[in-house]
Amino acid sequence: MDFKELTGYLAAFLTTCSFVPQVWKTYRTRDVSGISLGMYSVFATGVALWLFYGIATQDWPIVAANAVTLALACLVLLMKLRFRENG
Repeated sequence: MDFKELTGYLAAFLTTCSFVPQVWKTYRTRDVSGISLGMYSVFATGVALWLFYGIATQDWPIVAANAVTLALACLVLLMKLRFRENG
């Protein structure tokens, strides 16, 4: 693995991990009042497009990061839809 690819994986890891605290806090507190449904919907769509781009170009750091980020963003969206009924 060369420096450029290692940098891509490190960037992917760090940006993807940045979503974990939001997912965990939302799950734990069930507080979705500060979550924007519109923003997360647009964000998840953009991440899905990046994922498809990464697959098409066989750019594996992009695929790895966006597959995990899309899953995390979708979890936040699902919690937003599920927990707002309880509020």
